[in-house]
Amino acid sequence: MNIANKLTVARMIMIPVFLILLLVPMPLGAIDSGNYHLSVAQLLAAVIFMLASFTDWLDGQLARKYHLVTNFGKLLDPLADKLLVMSAFVAFVGIGRMASWMVILILAREFAVTGLRLVAVEEGEVIAASKIAKWKTFSQMVAIILFLFNNVPFGIHGFPLDQIILWIAVFLTVFSGVDYFYKNRELVFRSK
Repeated sequence: MNIANKLTVARMIMIPVFLILLLVPMPLGAIDSGNYHLSVAQLLAAVIFMLASFTDWLDGQLARKYHLVTNFGKLLDPLADKLLVMSAFVAFVGIGRMASWMVILILAREFAVTGLRLVAVEEGEVIAASKIAKWKTFSQMVAIILFLFNNVPFGIHGFPLDQIILWIAVFLTVFSGVDYFYKNRELVFRSK
């Protein structure tokens, strides 16, 4: 197993650790200020999520630079990415921090585009990630990181920055999904 694949596997192992830190009450203490309260478990969850997000970028860089692309990596890397992001969004709904309709839109787009990619593979085509989709992923990860630092005073004119970035992420998520289906409409409606 090459280094890029090891990073992908490490990312998958980080997901349950991240979720346990986020969801299971732990008496690890907290960081308190007059303006915010952040538990040590939340801080550790944020660090784990940021590290996992970094491995997503790093394994791709290493795989391309050193020609380490494998079928194992092609299968597991996007799966690990989706599991990391989707598990965070679902967890935030579960603890009442995010609106369920926003997360449903995000999940629906991910499933729909994955289905479109499967159809493309069956037809011998590959649908590469678009620039909009890369911005979508970046905005989702930034939103998750900001939500992990709940109550920390990031904001613009009283409107929380985590909410602003989440709205941007939802917009880019829907827009990139529509873009994929529009650009691949012939594939969708092609008859055999």
